[in-house]
Amino acid sequence: METTRTFVIEGMTCASCAAAVERTVRRTAGVAEASVNFAAEKLNLTYNVSEVSMVEIIKRVEKAGFGLLEEEGIDEEAARKQQEIANLRKRLIISAIFTLPLFIIAMGPHVPMLWGDHSLHHFVLHNFAWQNTLIQLALTLPVIIVNWKIYTRGFSALFVKRRPNMDSLIAKGTAAAFIYSLYLTGANLFFGGNYEPFYEIVGVILTVIVLGKFMEAIAKGKTGEAIKKLMGLAPKTAKIMRGGAEVEVFIDEVMVGDIIIVRPGEKMPVDGVVISGETAVDESMLTGESMPVSKRAGDSVIGASINKTGYIEYRATRVGRDTALSQIIRLVEQAQGSKAPIASLADAISEKFVPAIILIALASLAGWYFFGGAELWFSMRIFIAILIVACPCALGLATPTSIMVGTGKGAENGVLIKSGESLELAHKIQTVVLDKTGTITVGKPHVTDIVPLGAYDADEILKFAASAETKSEHPLGEAIVEKAREQGLELLEAEGFNSLTGLGIEAKISGKNVLIGNERLMNERGISLTNAQARAQDLATDGKTPMFMAIDNDLAGILAVADIIKPDSEEAVQKLVNMGIEVIMLTGDNAATAAAVARQAGISSVLAEVLPGDKAEKVKSLQNEGKRVAMVGDGINDAPALAQADVGIAIGQGTDVAIESADIVLMRGDLSAVARAITLSRKTITNIKQNLFWAFFYNILLIPIAMGLWYLAGGPLLNPMLAAVAMTLSSISVLTNALRLRRIKL
Repeated sequence: METTRTFVIEGMTCASCAAAVERTVRRTAGVAEASVNFAAEKLNLTYNVSEVSMVEIIKRVEKAGFGLLEEEGIDEEAARKQQEIANLRKRLIISAIFTLPLFIIAMGPHVPMLWGDHSLHHFVLHNFAWQNTLIQLALTLPVIIVNWKIYTRGFSALFVKRRPNMDSLIAKGTAAAFIYSLYLTGANLFFGGNYEPFYEIVGVILTVIVLGKFMEAIAKGKTGEAIKKLMGLAPKTAKIMRGGAEVEVFIDEVMVGDIIIVRPGEKMPVDGVVISGETAVDESMLTGESMPVSKRAGDSVIGASINKTGYIEYRATRVGRDTALSQIIRLVEQAQGSKAPIASLADAISEKFVPAIILIALASLAGWYFFGGAELWFSMRIFIAILIVACPCALGLATPTSIMVGTGKGAENGVLIKSGESLELAHKIQTVVLDKTGTITVGKPHVTDIVPLGAYDADEILKFAASAETKSEHPLGEAIVEKAREQGLELLEAEGFNSLTGLGIEAKISGKNVLIGNERLMNERGISLTNAQARAQDLATDGKTPMFMAIDNDLAGILAVADIIKPDSEEAVQKLVNMGIEVIMLTGDNAATAAAVARQAGISSVLAEVLPGDKAEKVKSLQNEGKRVAMVGDGINDAPALAQADVGIAIGQGTDVAIESADIVLMRGDLSAVARAITLSRKTITNIKQNLFWAFFYNILLIPIAMGLWYLAGGPLLNPMLAAVAMTLSSISVLTNALRLRRIKL
């Protein structure tokens, strides 16, 4: 049996580490899928429990040099990350305290304005060479000690695991500089030399690296803010009825069936159904809809939504991990931990990048020293600069940070994207296929027209019809009753109610015989429709169902019922068209009704009279034409088509089967969210491409400069300290660019 779990990974420093963990886990027998998110420091794992145990997987990961922990709760994760930031801050402060005087002492002699008289600069440099270098050594050692983990992890990865990572590059570069500086210090101390060591390079590089990690940790925390907001929505306690009294309990103590009390201004603790009271509820935190939704007995409420106006009592139906909020959080977490196909290029490069850089650095050192006639100190600077400037952090952060921010932004706007692959595919969509019922239309019949044709006016016709239909269970009858209630009509008592299968109904109201039904019923009862047929035909042409009503055997009027389109459907379709996307309506309804609805929604292409089992085939035929297709639906019969489409988009108010089959879920249930989802995908993929461009461009530009190729052409040589600054800035720029997605408007 396969199971899917998420774990926290300890000890990763760059994309090469993420690739090593992923490769190690994937090669384990019984593991079906493993995906590592470097930015989130998490492993999404699917494995067969009968073939491999978690103990074995954890041991393999630990053998590779990393730790694997059970996924934490929001509080534990926040505490761990805050502790990490605190440790980095401490390391940064200590490193800076010793590096600042180290830098001044080392570089001061080269900047006379720091020393005043030029003779003083000459005196310090040449007459106190060994004292100067000893002071620099004393200031460098604390910086190395406080950052000792870089060396233990780096050299372990390089020499023991033989999978070099970012720490390996930094450790090797700074260790080479430090050892060479020790050699020069000995020469100054024992042989009277006046050589300048590289201690300041070691101190500055380590300090800048810690500064970069500190800023990265803060920025990474911001990429997951959407999850934190969602997790923070649920109240900590609930007021429930137990033993006839109101008691307050912790949220995890609420059980299915408990009666929950919610007053104005309070949050719904869990999902449920209202049993008494009436109120308006703010569901914007889940659906993105700013307008409060009216709730009364029989209506469902969502946990974490806010009760705005009235006192209600409701019965808990879903608690704990089963609530809508918990499911949304899991979906977003899974999406943030998944990979988009566009990430494969960066992953492939990152895996081979560090070993390649080490070889390039060694070759450059040898080339300059043995063939270029350069001194050892010059060749060492080249070697160190290459190792430091080429750390692949930016490559590792380019894709996952954008996906984390993008999926979080979608969740805030009621668009749940289940995976990075879905997020990427959505931007390629060329054709959107829309189911009619429940997607373009509201999904249930409404009274659209009341046409008086006799002695009764529209209100009287509606009053008699609704009074008769109160005892009917037919959806069209329910629509008539709902219309009367909306208009505040007082209904009358119906007697002698009789349902006429396939024809309509009849009843006696206030002593009058009321007959409501189709043309066949009227003909059977001998009621003339001469004055009504033209109007009935017009209504049918518009996709409406005309029902005739007779009172005491005289035709009184026509009531037209239809599944009306949603208020935003026409605008939503136009948005898609303006984005260059073809829109097609797919329905099992007859061609006339389908054409009428399509005309109202502004859709020019219609596939009508399609059997439920054939919807997936219709989608497949469009794909066979070379089109990237998104299917939007809400019903059980839409599930196969949703699964067949390149991207399946389910209306969140639809069936569980449709939602499970979809790649994207629209929580609000409005069609305009389809355009928002595609827009979000386009902007996120653009953001990822920008990140990858800058990450690649940075390395393509700076590695040749670090090798000294620009120096050969008469340009400057890249200082290893500037290389550390440039490497840090590349990672920060990628994170900052990803965070821009939080400000986009959907």
